[in-house]
Amino acid sequence: MDIITLLFSLAVLIISVMFHELAHGTVADRLGDPTARLAGRLTLNPLAHMELIGSFLLPLLCIISGSGFIIGWAKPIPFNPAQLKYRRWGAALVAVVGPLMNILIAVICAIGFRVLAQGAERFPFAQMLAQVVGINISLAVFNLIPIPPLDGHHILGAIFPAFKRWSDQVIGKYGLVLLIFVLLFAGSVIAPTVSFFSRLLLQ
Repeated sequence: MDIITLLFSLAVLIISVMFHELAHGTVADRLGDPTARLAGRLTLNPLAHMELIGSFLLPLLCIISGSGFIIGWAKPIPFNPAQLKYRRWGAALVAVVGPLMNILIAVICAIGFRVLAQGAERFPFAQMLAQVVGINISLAVFNLIPIPPLDGHHILGAIFPAFKRWSDQVIGKYGLVLLIFVLLFAGSVIAPTVSFFSRLLLQ
């Protein structure tokens, strides 16, 4: 991978995870919890959202290893579930909008790709849009895994409260270890899933 493609991929990931976290914070604010807004996190300044491991090291590892998907994260948006309007479903609503934001970005860029790629499949900007689609699908799929602190954990926990109590007590202690396990050993599942949905949008 050339340096231009590498830098572009990192830039796309940083911007995508920023919008992912902004979606979390904005919905939390609308539901009555101003924690993220008061912390200055509802901003388009990427520096307020980036962190070393999730925003740089992990994406670089994905790119260099040729894993077939690029994932990462920004600093989590702080929020207080006790201040949300809906005690049971509030946290799930805040959680689900992150992956939905990535899916929305992917859909918009896929539409742009289809318009530009008509009769000019190798048009550079079209290929850049295809790359944005792949990265955002990767982020959506990764964040829907039901392991704390990922969004899928909060969504599934709202549907099955007993699962949330159990996972908070048992899985929560080993969340980071499980995430590393997923990245190392479940790539054969994540990569084809990302590839399938990316092709679905782009073809």
